[in-house]
Amino acid sequence: MYGLVNKAIQDLITTNYGEEKWNTIKERSQIDIDYFISTEPYDDSVTYKLAIAASEELGVSVDEVLFSFGEWWILKTSLQKYGGLMKAGGSTMKEFLTNLPAFHDRIMMIYPKLTSPEFKIEEEAEKSLIVHYFSKREGLVGFMKGLLSGIGKMYETPVEIEHIFGKSTGREHEAFKVSW
Repeated sequence: MYGLVNKAIQDLITTNYGEEKWNTIKERSQIDIDYFISTEPYDDSVTYKLAIAASEELGVSVDEVLFSFGEWWILKTSLQKYGGLMKAGGSTMKEFLTNLPAFHDRIMMIYPKLTSPEFKIEEEAEKSLIVHYFSKREGLVGFMKGLLSGIGKMYETPVEIEHIFGKSTGREHEAFKVSW
């Protein structure tokens, strides 16, 4: 993942828990990187080690850490770094989610080495969609739920997110029902 991701985790921790807590988490993760360069790719293991160390240090599950990070990614990192791109995604949460499959195509112009996920959106009912999430990365269900929650908050739309199936149940991808 790009350094921007790891830097955003650092920002989340330092903003909510302080610099000292970040230093403790970084030390616990055994990552020997002084600072993350946003535009440089890092091995995915760096991000996973940070999430695990944060989980252990904060006394919460890894899924809870990833959920918080997913919301943070949308509400802080994405809006600050890519505000125009985020706003171009649609004027409602439903429009944004419907346009999600094309979103990473635009991001890949900025980060050409990005290993991006793919999305397929299936309309289920007037006020719900199924978001199909295809990724080579494992263990990001909590992150996806946080992203979807953050998108709801971005549009001031309360959402319910249900993980309806995934790799843990033998499927080839994850699927989430998003209702509002």
